[in-house]
Amino acid sequence: MEGLEIRIKYLLKEAEEFCDLHGFRAVREFRTEDGSRIDLVIFNGDEKVLAIEFENSYKWIKQRILYNAVKAKRAGFNRLVIVYPFNNDPLSKSWVEEYVKEELRVELVLVKPDCFLSALKESLKVKDLLDCQ
Repeated sequence: MEGLEIRIKYLLKEAEEFCDLHGFRAVREFRTEDGSRIDLVIFNGDEKVLAIEFENSYKWIKQRILYNAVKAKRAGFNRLVIVYPFNNDPLSKSWVEEYVKEELRVELVLVKPDCFLSALKESLKVKDLLDCQ
């Protein structure tokens, strides 16, 4: 399975710096009330804006996406970005995406590591977007 390596520490640092510059607060390894963790969450004041998960494995990816969406929803986040480095579409021929959107009502964005900062800016509605193609 071919894909891009996720440099998680680098991406976390970039996200934190970006959030600091634009008035958001980024929290790594956010603990939910039920004891699970979300890799990174973004707050605007007390408002829960965005949950972010990094997935380095393509094994069981549909189940991981569903689990990540449930964690985000239960923690009060309605938007989830999943950074996924592989070339395959992890949601092809799957009911998971529709379930996440229609039943959980969580906005789901899958993004490659090299487009993460652009996706973060777009998700946070920051106007100085980077183009990523």
